[in-house]
Amino acid sequence: MTTRRGLCIATFLMSMMPNNADAQTAGELPGGNPRCVVDPAWPRKPASFTWGAMSGITVDAQDQVYVFNRNDPTVQIYRTDGALVRSWSTANPKGTHHIKLDPEGNVWLADFRSHVVQKYDPEGKLLLTLGEADHPGCDESHFNGPTDMAFLPSGDVFISDGYGNRRVAHFDKQGRFVKAWGEEGTGPGQFALPHAIAIDSQARLYVADRNNARIQVFDTKGELLAVWDNLIMPWGFAMTKNDELWVCGSSGVRQPSGDGWIVTPPPDQLLIKLSPDGKVLLRMSLQQTAAAPGSPGEVDWVHCIAIDSKGSIYLGDIQGKRAQKFSLRKP
Repeated sequence: MTTRRGLCIATFLMSMMPNNADAQTAGELPGGNPRCVVDPAWPRKPASFTWGAMSGITVDAQDQVYVFNRNDPTVQIYRTDGALVRSWSTANPKGTHHIKLDPEGNVWLADFRSHVVQKYDPEGKLLLTLGEADHPGCDESHFNGPTDMAFLPSGDVFISDGYGNRRVAHFDKQGRFVKAWGEEGTGPGQFALPHAIAIDSQARLYVADRNNARIQVFDTKGELLAVWDNLIMPWGFAMTKNDELWVCGSSGVRQPSGDGWIVTPPPDQLLIKLSPDGKVLLRMSLQQTAAAPGSPGEVDWVHCIAIDSKGSIYLGDIQGKRAQKFSLRKP
């Protein structure tokens, strides 16, 4: 295996993953850059609800939008027209991170403070807990700061275990441990903070190696396929049915010392869409909030992203403490 920054590094994939060099300058759609336009009326959040940091967001097969925030109720489900469908809470609002749905529509939540990943039915009934609450570790039955989940059609789940550990853990549909891989570092296959994870139809795993300001691609056995850097500091992922990876985050800016990257506060707010070979299909800057919560359309520490069947974009941020709905329009 050879390594080159920003290019595919798995020789057996060279034929299907073309040179990624134009990823640094791509990003215009035909007709010019689109505008990201906010829907200021979405959602119709009940007046009794106060949002905390909005850490997770996802969309189900009916285009219902699940938001996961650090206040009660932690899970809220809205329709695309903004109406609240239902809500429910988890045990530790302070630990909410990403939220995802498995192939059967069950709701999976990462709690990075309690060190557990939990599976609920859509009504909020707890079905499964992976990890031991409040007992961090790095083995078959413990996590340390888990962040996100991604699923095979079989129901197998891959978990990015990132704030304390530096690994990806694989479990089968019944929650039985299969394997784990990863270690701390900056080299290929190592992690500084695996912050989000997604999987495409070809069973390629995309890991947001946030604090290394890069995306790494693996197969389901943990073999490294590609390293994409110099694109974005990735915070959240959303995978489309045609294997386009949407990423929210910020520019990768080195610390003044040259050792490591500026993570917080993020220097800007970015949204990109990537093809399976790492080509940038769209890149746009988002309006950054000067003072939270900001005006509609502004974001502050954008953390999570989801895309519905109509192409609407849903973003959640940490400092702005809200979820917002956007559409792309040509200028």
